[in-house]
Amino acid sequence: MLKDFTKETFDIIIQGGQSNAEGCGMGAVEFPFEMNPDIYQMDGDFIISKAREVIWGNEVIGNFVLPFAANYVKDRKLKTGRKLLILLTAVGGTGFFDNRWGKNDDLFLRMTEMIKTALDLNPANRVVAFVWHQGETDTNAPDRDVHYNNLHYLVSSVRKTAKEESLPFVAGDFVHHWKMNPDNLNRCIPIIKAIKDLCTDIGNAAFTETDGLLSNDEKTGNGDDIHFCREALYEMGNRYYKAFSTICYP
Repeated sequence: MLKDFTKETFDIIIQGGQSNAEGCGMGAVEFPFEMNPDIYQMDGDFIISKAREVIWGNEVIGNFVLPFAANYVKDRKLKTGRKLLILLTAVGGTGFFDNRWGKNDDLFLRMTEMIKTALDLNPANRVVAFVWHQGETDTNAPDRDVHYNNLHYLVSSVRKTAKEESLPFVAGDFVHHWKMNPDNLNRCIPIIKAIKDLCTDIGNAAFTETDGLLSNDEKTGNGDDIHFCREALYEMGNRYYKAFSTICYP
């Protein structure tokens, strides 16, 4: 029998962006994510299940929102009787540039419906955080003002849909191994500046640095320099949570 999730009350975390948000990290970690009876996820098909890492063939793929969620529970942010629900809205290789996250674009509209669906399950449900990692696709047309305006609309719209004007928003830098490549740096700078400026201007937001976090290539030698390795994603989730903790509200 399918579980009736209208009987649960959820704190909701929105996870958005592209591949580093979705999770493409490979390599072993010392402390893998352990499924928690209090942490659930809703996928892009609006199916709710226990939150878990994804298995690709023989690989277990890291996801930065899982350590973020584990920290949220460990830090006793959940009130008695409540559960945590992660909305998995991120999709690899997507951005504003390719018309996926802008107003009336498919992923923006799906995310909006996922938020509404999660809130409608129970009137006591509430959105507590919006964690975002995206921008690599938009380096194909690196314009600070364009990216700033697109992201500003996105965050403002999510806050309106979530009915939380002060909803904490946390974003982060790219993989340094990829960003600092001379072929990439100049086109990354305007996008990162837009994200940093947005976090400064919009209120209740924080930008997370990613220095020292290794790429898949640095960790496994697989040639993938644009994605954080699995170990790095764990640390990134911890850094995002630390940033969230400085801005979150009761």
